[in-house]
Amino acid sequence: MLKAALFDLDNTLIHFDEREFFEAYVPQVSRVFSDLMPPEILLEKLLLSTQMLVMNNSGQMSNAEYFMSSFSQGYEEYRDEFWRRFIKFYEAEFDQFRSLVSVTPGVREVFVKLKEMGVKLVIASNPIWPEIVQRKRLAWAGLGDWNFELITHIENMSHCKPHIEYYLEVCQKINEKPDGCLMIGNDPVNDLIVAKIGMKTFLVTDSSEIGVSGLELSKSIRDDSATESITPDFKGPLSNVPGAVEALLKE
Repeated sequence: MLKAALFDLDNTLIHFDEREFFEAYVPQVSRVFSDLMPPEILLEKLLLSTQMLVMNNSGQMSNAEYFMSSFSQGYEEYRDEFWRRFIKFYEAEFDQFRSLVSVTPGVREVFVKLKEMGVKLVIASNPIWPEIVQRKRLAWAGLGDWNFELITHIENMSHCKPHIEYYLEVCQKINEKPDGCLMIGNDPVNDLIVAKIGMKTFLVTDSSEIGVSGLELSKSIRDDSATESITPDFKGPLSNVPGAVEALLKE
């Protein structure tokens, strides 16, 4: 029987053009570090450190520790200051990017229905952002006050999608087996890979209006070499998720 529903966040609950978002984000965060690091180096380090985190962290340390170790190479004396400034920037200024994001219609209604069904609700977003960013983006989706079983973020995880170990780590944290969970997301690689460990999958189609170029950034920082085409158990708009959950609860 189904025990938990895991939701991706990016282009599942909120929609945005990744390239447009990044082009707005980089100049603002560069300003915060301008006295410590030239903008061109910061851009290079952001991309490379994120790619290394997604591809290479195998659980030996938290994602935050891994990212900061990579990001601060050559600037080790500023490592703690870098982290402090990142968090201060996200707390004080991240909401400026809200205008670049739209929300999937009926998000909160979906979560209300699932709560009534009694399943655990998890935000299984690729953990490359700090908790403060995840919570702000959930607030944009109308879920800022929601008491989730788990929200994955850079500080509390030690793997990333599409590694199976990320999902096993989630299952361990919520004390459920993979075959008792449903993963809901828009990415055929990052989100459907869980079928390999017996988790049910729902491929969300609401973000299909975003062009291929608008989704290329996240694809560019992951390793797709070992991926294969996986057919989801369910496919459709987010509004159809409660029906899928209801069907799985009857099994």
